[in-house]
Amino acid sequence: QVQLVESGGGSVQAGGSLTLSCTAFGATYSYHCTGWFRQAPGREREAVANLDSDGRIYYTDSVKGRFTISNDGMYTINLQMNSLKPEDSAMYYCAFRRFRCGGYQTDFDDWGRGTQVTVSS
Repeated sequence: QVQLVESGGGSVQAGGSLTLSCTAFGATYSYHCTGWFRQAPGREREAVANLDSDGRIYYTDSVKGRFTISNDGMYTINLQMNSLKPEDSAMYYCAFRRFRCGGYQTDFDDWGRGTQVTVSS
């Protein structure tokens, strides 16, 4: 069983930055994908970004140029979020897929509990 541990959420003013981190404990998959999703109250869950083990990256259009996903070790990813906007406020969830994503993907095997990001105007 893969356990995802997230950290780094918080509150920031518009234009500020936050970095989210996620580690997949118990993972032993050579080919895998780790991603971030977010869900705001009353809205559907949205795929934000993902990173394949072979380096392929996906970003949703609304975060391109502002967010950067990267790895820090084989099973730890970071999401650097710059120029944050109030509409980025949501619960952010880390997710792990036991194979490649190959771009946009919503079918993940393991999920974290989430970390709250709040951006005030």
